[in-house]
Amino acid sequence: MSLSVNTNISAIEAYNNLNATNNAMQTTINQLSSGLQIQTAANNAAGYVISQGLQTQANGLGVAINNGQDANSVLQIATGAMNQQISILQTMNQLATQAANAGASNSNSLNADQQEFAALQNQLDQIANSTSFGSQQLLNGSFVGESFQIGAYASSVDQVVVSIGALTTGALGVGTGTVSIGTSTAALSAMVAVQSAISTVASAEANVGAVQNQIQAIIANDTVSQQNVTAANSTLVDTNMAQAMTTFSSQQVLMQAGVAMLSQAQALPQLILKLIP
Repeated sequence: MSLSVNTNISAIEAYNNLNATNNAMQTTINQLSSGLQIQTAANNAAGYVISQGLQTQANGLGVAINNGQDANSVLQIATGAMNQQISILQTMNQLATQAANAGASNSNSLNADQQEFAALQNQLDQIANSTSFGSQQLLNGSFVGESFQIGAYASSVDQVVVSIGALTTGALGVGTGTVSIGTSTAALSAMVAVQSAISTVASAEANVGAVQNQIQAIIANDTVSQQNVTAANSTLVDTNMAQAMTTFSSQQVLMQAGVAMLSQAQALPQLILKLIP
């Protein structure tokens, strides 16, 4: 055993070990108090970068789910309006069919039918020009190439593009200047035009319904993806509390032992006094 007054190697080594234990304990305390094992890049540079990417994806998916729900609200408004238009067109078809029955019609009945028919034409245009989501018109022909962001990234696969053609009486070919049922002959032509309009609106509604189903499926997938990404990020950055507490208990024992050994090491030079006669 070498005894020295100027340099106490045992005390230095004990201090270094105690300092290392203290640093490790501070890290464990931070993990336990924050619940995170990666708080900054200094804790785990690679893990921090991965975590931020996962957090970005999870946050994006959360907003994308909300966007998808908004998209379905927009399309639901459109389909509801189209349902009303089809109901009106069916009534118009009934009136036209009734007016085409020349053998049982007279001018008075034809005039009454025409007045109701014209009122229904105005209702069609009112619906087409007033149906909107906020300030966004849906059925007047301006809703073309509108995209919904239903994914976490700025790529085409994370977007759904929707177009709804104009559903005004002019676009459907049943405008007041084009179709009437004032005569039985005109009523026959009106039947063809109205039935074609019914087919057009039904086709447009079917397309919108298909997009709604697509968006619903994407929302379901986004929800599962967000849960899985959040779980992966949690595994990476969250503290395993049971493991950390076990480590902390061991570090407490090491800290107490280190303090005791440093005290003993600092007392070693006093043995030199026993060598002095």
